[in-house]
Amino acid sequence: MKIKDVMLKELMILPLTADSKAGVIEEMTQRLFDKGVINDLELFRDGIHNREAQSSTGLGDGIAMPHAKNAAVTRPAVVFAKSEAGVDYDSLDGQPAYLFFMIAAPDSANDVHLQVLSGLSRLLLDPALLGKLKQAQTAEDVEALFAAAEAAKDAEEAAENETAATPVDSERPFVVAVTACPTGIAHTYMAEDALKKKAAEMGVDIKVETNGSDGTKNRLTADDIERASAVIAAVGKKVEMNRFKGKRVLERPVADGIKKAEELITKAVNQEAPIYQGDKEAVQEENYEKTSGLSSLYKDLMNGISHMLPFVVGGGIILAISFLFENWFGNESAVFLSLNQTGGAAFQFLIPILAGYIAYSIADRPGLLPGMAGGFMAVQSNAGFLGGLIAGFLAGYVMNAVKRGLGGLPKSLAGLKTILLFPVFGLLFTGLIMYFFVGPVFATINNAMLDFLAGLGTGNTVLLGAVLGGMMAIDMGGPFNKAAYAFSIGIFTDTGDGRWMAAVMVGGMIPPIAIALATFLFKNKFNAVERQSGLSNLIMGLSFITEGAIPFAAADPLRVIGSSIVGSAIAGGLTQFWNTSIPAPHGGIFVVSLGENRLMFLVALLIGSVISAALLGLLRKPATESDVKLKA
Repeated sequence: MKIKDVMLKELMILPLTADSKAGVIEEMTQRLFDKGVINDLELFRDGIHNREAQSSTGLGDGIAMPHAKNAAVTRPAVVFAKSEAGVDYDSLDGQPAYLFFMIAAPDSANDVHLQVLSGLSRLLLDPALLGKLKQAQTAEDVEALFAAAEAAKDAEEAAENETAATPVDSERPFVVAVTACPTGIAHTYMAEDALKKKAAEMGVDIKVETNGSDGTKNRLTADDIERASAVIAAVGKKVEMNRFKGKRVLERPVADGIKKAEELITKAVNQEAPIYQGDKEAVQEENYEKTSGLSSLYKDLMNGISHMLPFVVGGGIILAISFLFENWFGNESAVFLSLNQTGGAAFQFLIPILAGYIAYSIADRPGLLPGMAGGFMAVQSNAGFLGGLIAGFLAGYVMNAVKRGLGGLPKSLAGLKTILLFPVFGLLFTGLIMYFFVGPVFATINNAMLDFLAGLGTGNTVLLGAVLGGMMAIDMGGPFNKAAYAFSIGIFTDTGDGRWMAAVMVGGMIPPIAIALATFLFKNKFNAVERQSGLSNLIMGLSFITEGAIPFAAADPLRVIGSSIVGSAIAGGLTQFWNTSIPAPHGGIFVVSLGENRLMFLVALLIGSVISAALLGLLRKPATESDVKLKA
């Protein structure tokens, strides 16, 4: 696909009659509607105005590129319009805009048209082309100018590829940059090209990562970041920044990457930027760098679980509430049916979302389709939660193999990969393996496991409950904690049985509750700062937020973790001895009323918390106010 395929002559407006920014948007969106490119004029126009509210798309030098990506767009297209008199478009340089390019991108944007649109953005950095466009009188003139410019750009890129293997000159300054705009369509790539061109003029080596709608391209590695004298973050939306912790980082709007490239590069080379301190609340699982081995598997698994959790929590709690109303009003009442179907709708997505985002973590965006399809096939074949896990990893590694297999395609066919070849071959291979092997095998394993759990005697049930409860306290949000939680979620998803959720929930609630009790019962064992945090730990514990205990565990790991495991394991076993069940995957004390034998669940929680608090209080030495305070 070339620019001529989206910038059609019938969409061009020469001359533009509007004399205001609102008028320009109205006239150009109307042309898209009249030609059938958009089917909802108001929705698309709102998208354009929302984008303008974030920052003006008047780029300066007489150019404006309003753009939107939403469901109103039926096919990718670009409207070119030229104003003879110029329009005040709130441009970055304060000057009138003469050339307008309105980009319409479908919600299901694909890589092919995004490559075309990014190519258009880069071409518009050429002053010679802009001068000729301002003189163009007909649609044919505009079409011919872009055809010639695109051909010249292709030749330039081919020459760059031939010299790409040339080693980086270690004597030249080296900087890295990240560019991103809110929609990831135009400014992202224009900033990239402006920085690269200006760096070449200045004799500076640069690597630019783009975070566009087609995903992350030219990703910065740990070595790139380490070697760079500084980082330029020309962004208009959130990107992963914690990887730059300890580096000098220039954080600027994406527009500065386009208009102030020389200034940014100069400051980066001279290290005239503050040292980035990092986001203290960043979650470990969101680490940007690719890892290997067990850490990589854990990261991929956590990516799936973290995206699945909102469906688990929202759907699970609403389902549990629906059962409460069923007891009151019957199973044919409107309130029960509406809540039950709402919660059930979310639950239908659990395994496909889990598998899809495991695959996404492994293979980036191309892995999402085969991952979700594989997860759905796991559900259909009764392979359950285990089958969904396998489907996610399978789809991710299959897609990576497909990428490698198609890596030798000519550059002219590169656009076909993401829109055609990746989805077709990724889905085909994943689907066949799921249908003939994973589905049948893991359906058998899943059924055997469920039969085994159903046949457990009281003693074995209590033992398993104790193990699950204790695991929740071992690392308080780490791999053991997540493994126990994932197991209980899997059983809950497959059967609706909330017995193991009860063991896991009580085990996760006890560490912070026990710490809160200990700070109250053994005041002489804790300094003032620790005692003050007792109330917050109590609230987090009651809410099933185990992580509240982490600062105490970091400061005194053996006593805090050891005492927590004992109490959590005892309470987990007691939930099974007393046949308690919690039909909600989260919520702590706030969802206990939805469970079975809920009074005994509270008794188990109290016993475990008191035991852990007593152990912690007895094991700790008396504190002094000079003691080391909690670790952040």
